[in-house]
Amino acid sequence: MIGQQAHLTAVQRVRDQLAALPKDQPVRLAKKTSNLFRNRERITSPGLDVTDLNHVISIDPQQQTADVQGMTTYEDLVAETLPFGFMPYVVPQLRTITLGGAVTGLGIESSSFRMGLPHESVVELDVLTGAGEILHVTPDGEHADLFRAFPNSYGSLGYSVRLRIKLMPVKPYVRLQHVRFDDLESCVSTMDQIVQTGEHDGRAVDFLDGVVFSQHEAYLVVASFVDHAPYVSDYTGQQIYYRSIQQRADDYLTTEDYIWRWDTDWFWCDGALGLGRPMVRRLWPDRYKRSDVYSKIIRFETTHGVKARIDQWRGKPARERVIQDVEVPIARTAEFLRWFTQNVPISPVWLCPMRLVDHTVEGQPWPLYPMRTGETYVNVGFWATVPIIDGAQDGDVNRRIEQAVGQFDGHKSLYSDAYYDEDTFWQLYGGETYQAIKKRYDPSGRLPDLYTKAVLRK
Repeated sequence: MIGQQAHLTAVQRVRDQLAALPKDQPVRLAKKTSNLFRNRERITSPGLDVTDLNHVISIDPQQQTADVQGMTTYEDLVAETLPFGFMPYVVPQLRTITLGGAVTGLGIESSSFRMGLPHESVVELDVLTGAGEILHVTPDGEHADLFRAFPNSYGSLGYSVRLRIKLMPVKPYVRLQHVRFDDLESCVSTMDQIVQTGEHDGRAVDFLDGVVFSQHEAYLVVASFVDHAPYVSDYTGQQIYYRSIQQRADDYLTTEDYIWRWDTDWFWCDGALGLGRPMVRRLWPDRYKRSDVYSKIIRFETTHGVKARIDQWRGKPARERVIQDVEVPIARTAEFLRWFTQNVPISPVWLCPMRLVDHTVEGQPWPLYPMRTGETYVNVGFWATVPIIDGAQDGDVNRRIEQAVGQFDGHKSLYSDAYYDEDTFWQLYGGETYQAIKKRYDPSGRLPDLYTKAVLRK
């Protein structure tokens, strides 16, 4: 932890950088890593160096809160909170996701069915606007409109330099129960029941997610904190977590290992790098079995196309990247999954139920994200590539999925490729509200707007 004075000094350095940038130059962050999956235009102009804003400032065990700089990764945040016996309400799956990124870009995990989304744990935040101001933003203060519009704005309304978040107490271990279903309807129905009651088989449920391997093989992972464990499994080396879901009915992990259970294999996406093969896995050092390492390799391939050229030389079809998270109302989730498994050749897919916990505003309390109070949604995550068939173009499968999500009353996250026309986009993502707030807090338009960032990829 760095303390308040060091934090204020770091904030001033960033403000000075922003003031020194040409006024006609779009503002961006100079980050070494990213968990966004949009191919962007190559940018050569300098960005804001925010490497000094990546620390926990303080933790208050009595109030169960933490003051955190915006670029702090969840890996570093969790490392500071666990010794106090706490964790953030929601910890997204990948270690290098930042707190500020999860709040402005949204995040989700298996606690979201009862703890909501990361921005719902925010008590207050300090935002650096495109105008160069540092604003103290709270739910009921002068800038309450920015507080509400900040989630899903992806840095287009400002950057969080400090956030105060609520923490929840933890126990040392997590018990996991893997419940198999032979049909999608039963899987989703049981998920809905657990969300409504908070229980399964007579015990309280702290975490809930699932994996669909096919129409006839799906699992819910029902997990709860426990004080003691008869054993703990280790999925940071040779063993692969997602395969254990099919192989064992019960399991135990330390709380820390549960939090990062998906990161070691990037869910199952490291399979593209051969890590599912025992020989490759043994040769790959454990310290490099991390999502950020895999991401750098994939980004190199995206930029240079080495494997794509080899596949072309071998006569293999080109492939389309389909990396998406979509949210569908739970009442229509089984329908969507059936459509998906019949039309998109990707397996497995991830399921994660979610509900907003903020009931202070009825309807849609967060105007840039189309979720309504009192409704349960299921995040369906699928991350792979598919062959581009004869007569098709790159992007066709993603466009079909976008259309289907709308037909099933759902919506999609904006961290990856999006293809909406501008009118449709603003209808879905709070256009009138967004434009008014954008005009108030970034009147010169120094920060690229949300459509420019999410769809035009600039």
